[in-house]
Amino acid sequence: MIEQIRVLLVAPNDDFSQYVKDEIELKNEFFLDFESSIEGAVSALKRAVFDVVIANPDVSSVPYTDFVKELKKAGPEIVVIALLSGNDASKAESLINFGAYDCVSKPVNLENLFFLIRKGGQLHRALISSGKHVQSLKEQNDALERQNLLLAGRIEDSAKSLSRLYEALRSTYLRTIKVLAQTIDARDHYTHSHSENVAKYAVAIAEDMGLSAKDIENLREACELHDLGKIGVEDSILSKPAALTPEEFQQIKQHPVIGAKILEPLTFLGDVVEFVKQHHEHYNGSGYPDGLKGDNILLGARIIHVADAYEAMCAVRPYRKQPLSKEEAIKEIKNNSGTQFDPEVVKSFLNVVDKL
Repeated sequence: MIEQIRVLLVAPNDDFSQYVKDEIELKNEFFLDFESSIEGAVSALKRAVFDVVIANPDVSSVPYTDFVKELKKAGPEIVVIALLSGNDASKAESLINFGAYDCVSKPVNLENLFFLIRKGGQLHRALISSGKHVQSLKEQNDALERQNLLLAGRIEDSAKSLSRLYEALRSTYLRTIKVLAQTIDARDHYTHSHSENVAKYAVAIAEDMGLSAKDIENLREACELHDLGKIGVEDSILSKPAALTPEEFQQIKQHPVIGAKILEPLTFLGDVVEFVKQHHEHYNGSGYPDGLKGDNILLGARIIHVADAYEAMCAVRPYRKQPLSKEEAIKEIKNNSGTQFDPEVVKSFLNVVDKL
């Protein structure tokens, strides 16, 4: 017998919520629990294991941009589907950017909702077993490639509908990757929100350097995914409070390569994959994994390197309980300009750092 997917519905006690609740309960493949407040949801996540949370931000007193974070504090691997009372595209995009897997709104497409619950259940069960991460991604990539072959054979007959299907699959797969990357940050409270902060710093630098909107969006996506390869590094190494041995550091040095290999099948990501692979290369050639130097390192990777280093210095880490002050961190960036960091990137960093 297939194990039921455990679903927690968090929504106001209204007709819309009751309708969604009734429809989910009709499906024997799902087990449903219900809470009408964010506080009740957090308590439920602490006392029981759920695969998917379907949540309406209207039940929370916190800003909706923090709503998903509140749920993920209680369950870092939980898959959140936002349930919106109205069709607000801007709100839906913000919720997805802050960690929601997807959003559904009135009128509810039940088949789409059930599909998302099933995919969310599969993803959650992969996330809670770290050994299944890469296999899950490989299987989803194989499914995407099979869909691509199917699309290629039918494109002449139904170009528009197939294009929408491909975009939906591409979007779903990319969100899966992003949820995994967020989970890597969330599993360690020392690095919680690390990628989010790196993205904020990198975008500010890129805007000062005059990069195009498309280049900045690619950079933002690379920041969200830059530490994805840490799923291949043992937790004991990532959280080790003492200095790493040479063998342990060799494992750390592999994470940009692992991340790039996971992302390589996503050809639509373009330079994002190389940004991830190169974000620990040093301007003078002393970095890793390939020892690239100067302009041989992509500009996006050079920007991420500065933003990543600054965020790490200003945050608590297992090996450094007392973070550097902002002034000390800025001094380190200046001192390593021209060696570890690109001087032009450092120049723009210094232009914007007081605004961060």
